[in-house]
Amino acid sequence: MSRHETRLDVRDLPPAQRHERIHDAFAALDAGESLVVVNDHDPAPLYYEFEAEVDTFDGDAYRVREEAEDRFVATFPKR
Repeated sequence: MSRHETRLDVRDLPPAQRHERIHDAFAALDAGESLVVVNDHDPAPLYYEFEAEVDTFDGDAYRVREEAEDRFVATFPKR
């Protein structure tokens, strides 16, 4: 993959802190980079939040895979 990726595992964070931490990490990226988020549940609500609120989120290139029942890995690309 040609994009630079920053990895953020939020599974140990309290749920109330996760979205803010993810948004901050995404905002720190340069265009063309991606934030890879490791979560303990399907991050679909976060995807919809990004689609609605973050102009630089490339929803077409978003990917998520379930690696285990409590491990989801989602890639949030920045355009």
